[in-house]
Formats: sequence, structure tokens, C-alpha cells
Amino acid sequence: MLDPELPEERQSEIVTRARELVERGGGTWRSHDPWGRRRLAYEIDHKGEGIYHLLVFEAEPETLAELSRILKITDGVIRHLAVRHIEGSRTSAPRDEAPPAAPRDDDRSREYAAANVRSEEEE
Repeated sequence: MLDPELPEERQSEIVTRARELVERGGGTWRSHDPWGRRRLAYEIDHKGEGIYHLLVFEAEPETLAELSRILKITDGVIRHLAVRHIEGSRTSAPRDEAPPAAPRDDDRSREYAAANVRSEEEE
């Protein structure tokens, strides 16, 4: 998450630097998805908004540690978070496939009702 007052050029520099660091460390850059300006749940450094960027890459733990260290000391970076993707997890579908549809509300009601009936029968 970047400072909302940061010029577009500086935002690009930060993302480019992160990409270079990942690739220099032997990692693979997958994608960069600029989510744009979002309102924060609470102010950080007296700012009520932040500019979000989703960076997807594969890297060794040492590279990730170095990237985190650099992001912590980079002016304009308000917060960052690294999340490990586990292969085979629900979100690991190939990009060209649509994710499985979420159950509709009426499906959830039936599942809940069926679970309720079973628990009452067991008593």
C-alpha cells in the first residue's frame, strides 16, 4: 500500500525496484495488479486512503526477506504484506479457468436445515 500523495512516477519506481529485486534473486515475476486508491479502515500516518498494488511472484525466502527489508525503509510505502500461496489450495486454479461458483443463499439454507435436522435426530 502506497502513500496516496505519491506521484505516479514514484509508484512505478517502487514496483519496478521490487520486480528487479525478485528477478535478481532468481525469482519469477507473475503479475502486477494496481488496485487503485482505497479508503482505509483507520488512518495510518494521518492518511485516510492508500493506493494498493498486488504483486504476484515466486521467490526464495532470502529474496522475500530482502524485499520486505527494503519496503520497510522506502519512503512512500505505508504498509506491505507478504502472503504465501500453498499449491493445491482453493485459489490455485489456473488463471484461464473460472473459480468455482459460491453456493447460493438458498443452497446454504438447505445445508443448514439438513444439518439442523441431523443434529435433532441424534439427540
